Amino acid sequence: MPTPFPPEIIQLRSDIEKHIGQALLSPSDFQRLIQQIWNQQHAILSLSTIKRLWGYVDGNGLPRLSTLNTLSQFVGYADWNEYLVALEQRGGNESAIFQGEGISTAMLQTNDKIEVCWQPNRRCIFRYLGDNQFIVEETINAKLHTGDLFNAATFIVGHPMYLDNLLCSDGSRSSYVAGKRHGLTSVNLIKNQSISMSAAGC
Repeated sequence: MPTPFPPEIIQLRSDIEKHIGQALLSPSDFQRLIQQIWNQQHAILSLSTIKRLWGYVDGNGLPRLSTLNTLSQFVGYADWNEYLVALEQRGGNESAIFQGEGISTAMLQTNDKIEVCWQPNRRCIFRYLGDNQFIVEETINAKLHTGDLFNAATFIVGHPMYLDNLLCSDGSRSSYVAGKRHGLTSVNLIKNQSISMSAAGC
């Protein structure tokens, strides 16, 4: 079965359709969107990627973070993380997307720590550096390493975790998505005492 998209991606699709003034319902619609993105940003997205994102064809897995960044830029944001921050701050029905348990950077002060867990038995602790940037302080069974730096806007139970501008200890840069299938299982804010926000624990 295709992986269901989380609500923030569905909202991004809606915002793109509002931006271009039409629903995307046919291959020619998707092709026009690709051309508009190229005209505006000189960024290339494949027709198959856009079709999968809109559920026009079956496909497994979430879109790449680079794709989400490009689409967020198309509707006026710096990247996907900035779009998530803006989405969280919206009023009305759209804000309901973020009413689940979790943490946004707006809740954090410099040097606050958060613990996140996802299946199967993955656990990390991040320290907040400010300006949406974190450093990895502890990691168990994850591909991240102590000392890695990244940008993120939100950590929400039941939703995937999107890390942008991941700077690894070897100097390489990439993007990273954790919990693609089931999302994060727990998010804990670590101050003087831990505040747990968990769905199923680590």
